[in-house]
Amino acid sequence: MNAPYDFLIIGAGLVGCALARALAHYNLRVGVVEENFDVGDGVSKGNSSILHTGFDAKPGSLEARLVVEGHLLWREQAPELGVPISSVGAVMLALDEEQLGSLDNYFLNAHKNGVTDVERLSREQVLERVPLANPAVRGGLWVPRESITCTFTAPIALAEHAAVNGAEFHLGERVIHSERVDDIYCVKTTRAEYHTRWLVNSAGLWGDEVAALMGKRSFTITPRKGEFLILDKSARAQVPHILLPVPTRISKGILVAPTMNGNVLIGPTAEDVTDKRDLSVSEAGLARVRQGAFQLAPALANETVVATYSGLRPVGSTGDYIIEVDAECQQVVTAGIRSTGLSAALAIAREVSRRLDSVGALPAMKQTITPRPRRAWTIGSTRPCLDASYLQQNPAFGRILCLCETVSEGEVVQALHAPISVSTLDGIKKRTWATAGRCQGFYCTAAILDVMSRELDVPLAALTKRGPGSELIGVPIQHKNGNYATRG
Repeated sequence: MNAPYDFLIIGAGLVGCALARALAHYNLRVGVVEENFDVGDGVSKGNSSILHTGFDAKPGSLEARLVVEGHLLWREQAPELGVPISSVGAVMLALDEEQLGSLDNYFLNAHKNGVTDVERLSREQVLERVPLANPAVRGGLWVPRESITCTFTAPIALAEHAAVNGAEFHLGERVIHSERVDDIYCVKTTRAEYHTRWLVNSAGLWGDEVAALMGKRSFTITPRKGEFLILDKSARAQVPHILLPVPTRISKGILVAPTMNGNVLIGPTAEDVTDKRDLSVSEAGLARVRQGAFQLAPALANETVVATYSGLRPVGSTGDYIIEVDAECQQVVTAGIRSTGLSAALAIAREVSRRLDSVGALPAMKQTITPRPRRAWTIGSTRPCLDASYLQQNPAFGRILCLCETVSEGEVVQALHAPISVSTLDGIKKRTWATAGRCQGFYCTAAILDVMSRELDVPLAALTKRGPGSELIGVPIQHKNGNYATRG
């Protein structure tokens, strides 16, 4: 490196990308190193895509304050970022007398956190609002500002906004060593070596291990697995709102939620595990998901399941978010950010910026901020194949590759050449929803790989190598425009 970064962020999940975007607004040189081959490809993509208000967070906790603040920030900034939000509202369902009594606690909890628009619902009011709710329901709590968004889109939007404002992303590189010499950190990865004045730990599940590399051993991270089911779009009309159970001590429980793309999500389970790479789903886990969801809405038992997946949440040993800014060591730590990290990401970035500014670590802000480039399609908008203006610009927008989601060749090409280079089939899915429909890529995968091979100038054979579990694996590739991508 000819010159060191001012800030090097380890981890390109939601929080890491939000920090990169916030710091890129200043006259700073910002770098991001990520082990995975795409941004938002770890903890972030296993999220339930709910934008929480913070009504049920522990009063007085850092998590509660930042979730409440983050919800408001997303409302302000989502339009300019191109991140979809739908205010569907949530109903917490009490199915017995004990749970009914707990609703009073959550009502008071919400007010303590400043979420004062919650309402108690009678049994009749619950069934009027949610006809498919379990007939045994005793009452409910209405939370009107609980919303849904897209956990794929959010980190991509933040990263692209950071990138067009100068942040540099190094994907597919795992940090293996760091040391500080003369106030400059030397950070070695599996591919390269970087130098930076400030080192930022936003490594999610690996936060404790990265902290150890940074000389901090004050906390541990436990992975908590959550398994999910995705129901076919035919179920969406029955689920107008998010359905929440009364939470347990361990988790918020199995919920039912509409998604931005028109499906219905049910889950997650909550099981503490030891393997930070275990994203398997189990027959027993998925059975618990079904049982929990059908307790809330028995009518969903007849709906078709189109996909399953699991996610891991990083549970910190402190029981709260861990945010530290050490001016002497020039280190930042953001850890223990569980599933509410989607809601709190912008507030976490603002909190870190406040603390950095208080120790004199931030220079003047840039006079001009470049907006995130607009895509031909975002969730909720008309597909380009139905828009004459796009078809006139480029006939590729009229060539459909994914019939289930009506994704065109033009959209795939646009994703391949976006500010954050994408060279994985999963990356195409996260940006276009290709392969996410009823056939789960059965009919369109080959056509998409063919376009990727052409656009990335990589042999098709390299894109179709398979690993031990028959999953597609990647190889380093070179974009025609010179931007290095790390996986095909």
